[in-house]
Amino acid sequence: MTDRIAIVTGSARGIGAATARRLAADGMAVAVLDLDEAACAGTVKEIADAGGRAIAVGADVSNSEQVKAAVERVAADLGGPTVLVNNAGVIRDNLLFKMTDDDWDTVLGVHLRGAFLMSRAVQKYMVDQRYGRIVNLSSSSALGNRGQVNYSAAKSGMQGFTKTLAIELGPFGVTANAVAPGFIATDMTASTAARVGLPFEDFQQAAAAQIPVRRVGQPDDVANTISFLVSDGAGFVSGQVIYVAGGPLC
Repeated sequence: MTDRIAIVTGSARGIGAATARRLAADGMAVAVLDLDEAACAGTVKEIADAGGRAIAVGADVSNSEQVKAAVERVAADLGGPTVLVNNAGVIRDNLLFKMTDDDWDTVLGVHLRGAFLMSRAVQKYMVDQRYGRIVNLSSSSALGNRGQVNYSAAKSGMQGFTKTLAIELGPFGVTANAVAPGFIATDMTASTAARVGLPFEDFQQAAAAQIPVRRVGQPDDVANTISFLVSDGAGFVSGQVIYVAGGPLC
């Protein structure tokens, strides 16, 4: 995998950071991309300290010009990217009657528009090399979740987006899959706990009691699944949605 160049969006922390570290451990050079380039320094240092190669890239994935510039920089500094993990995401949770236009537009913009812009910018490098792997982060919330009509719509949309990418790009040696995490202990789930007024530890314990494996997920659980999907061994897996949730959800 030493000739593979990967971009992981939203990788300054959480699932994205765990994924960037795992792909670097797999031998890839990794572009750690997030809204604030300075915030990527920690992930880049961890990769470098472990003997890997990474660069920090700042970009708003919902901004077409910033995406174009970011991908061109990665190609110039590391090489043409053939692995893309669309992980960048935000939440603006609220019940429908309280949700603002900005709550809706921000979440759909980062998740769906961001994945579209990044995939469009990267696909030409994949097509040229007749090889590519795209993994989009969906969520168990795609099945519906109170207070997350915007996030649920975005994550459900990611699944249809993924399946269409698999159809369009498959003839060029490019696979596209989605990973849909359940409860993963991250800053994002901690903010959800705060929204509903529960200490994060209590929130995790309540969630674990409902999960068949009786624990909540960790960022590495998702990163390990992504590692397989972007590997050479996953070349016949495409257009799939894999729930990483400790049990069956659908």
